[in-house]
Amino acid sequence: MERGKRTMKYELTPEYLTEIDMIDTEHRKLFDLANQCYELVMDNEAVDRYDRIVALLDELRDYAATHFAHEEEYMERVQYERRFSERYQHLRFIQKMNEVDLDSVDENQQEYLLGILDFLTRWLYGHIKGMDCRIPKEEAAAAK
Repeated sequence: MERGKRTMKYELTPEYLTEIDMIDTEHRKLFDLANQCYELVMDNEAVDRYDRIVALLDELRDYAATHFAHEEEYMERVQYERRFSERYQHLRFIQKMNEVDLDSVDENQQEYLLGILDFLTRWLYGHIKGMDCRIPKEEAAAAK
């Protein structure tokens, strides 16, 4: 991969849009972080990626926490029926990020990166489509 050339591996396609601008914008950033993780996995020139992995994990954890807070505020404001199960899923994500063993990361960086990428993409695609996309549908149904 050429330096400076970005390859988008993960895209927030229309079926993953909630049509709630703030949430979709923040989801795009989470997908961007997944792409950064992918780029790090694919960077064959990097011998020691530890510092970049730690920085990416920190950014991912911090941004996810911020996004979850915004999303939960929105769900509370509209009295979204499933807000408690959403909050539980958010807490589990943050818990998983907090359980990262930095010694394990250092010992086998590529394997650990692949595991993080797998977790992140399964979670993003599953959670957004399976849970977040219900918010506007149920909000509209409740308004009728």
